[in-house]
Amino acid sequence: MRPILVTGGSGQLATALEAASGDRALCRVGRPGFDFDRPASLTETVAQVMPALVVNTAAWTAVDAAESEPEAAARANRDGPAEMARLCAEAGIPLIHISTDYVYDGAKGAPYVETDRPHPTGVYGTTKLAGEQAALATWKRTLVLRTAWVYGATGKNFVRTMLSAGRRAATSGTPLRVVADQRGCPTAAADLAAAVLAVADRISEGWRDEYGGVFHAAGSGATTWHGLACATFAAAAQYGGPQPEVLPISTADWPTPARRPADSRLDCTKLAAVFGHRLPEWGDGLTRTIAAIFQAEAAARAPV
Repeated sequence: MRPILVTGGSGQLATALEAASGDRALCRVGRPGFDFDRPASLTETVAQVMPALVVNTAAWTAVDAAESEPEAAARANRDGPAEMARLCAEAGIPLIHISTDYVYDGAKGAPYVETDRPHPTGVYGTTKLAGEQAALATWKRTLVLRTAWVYGATGKNFVRTMLSAGRRAATSGTPLRVVADQRGCPTAAADLAAAVLAVADRISEGWRDEYGGVFHAAGSGATTWHGLACATFAAAAQYGGPQPEVLPISTADWPTPARRPADSRLDCTKLAAVFGHRLPEWGDGLTRTIAAIFQAEAAARAPV
């Protein structure tokens, strides 16, 4: 059985894909062996693995750092996906490319559908959009999954950052201040991985033209960063997690180098219509993720 090649190394989605792969053959690769800054490594990897399908989760995801390092962000988010699409076209295999809600400016005032015009407001979103466009233009069997606010039980993400900050805040008695005027769709990495694998399974039955193009894949429902922080601590309470005071603030109160979209909610109806898959409610994904985080912490403390 030819494997699914997953790029992105130790990233939270790549890790979740491996954990959810079951009896599927899956090969997870990342730096230094696979590196978008070394295009030859992509060719070597595809030749060695001989995959049936590629899932590209590798990306420059440091949103603020991209503002001062646009060339590096472009190599990872534009040039890398373009080269992966070229290699997939050469091998005649489909490409699932992971993208972001940050291709939108957040000004619509309603959930975005795939036909809405992208208008990124920063380098990260601009380079991710360029990567989508390059991959789609290079290979017709490219499927772009735009997702949002991804977090998991491992890696660097908002939920884990909140738990760490919450412990410090609870100890010091200092409240946390979290932005409450940006809305989006929090997405558990495990739920996104399940969606990616459901799409991959359908593709493995035979490519259809309707599979190509852009799809939205994010947790159902929406909240703000402040809402997600409060829900995180509420879910953590049953495990003895921190219970700090969480104050809502505006975007203006928390300036960052990159401008974030104010409302990047994604409508995922197309994914459900074409692939029969809809991601769970974001709160359900959060509950499961919090449980996994505290279970892992308990296991790490247990005597050997």
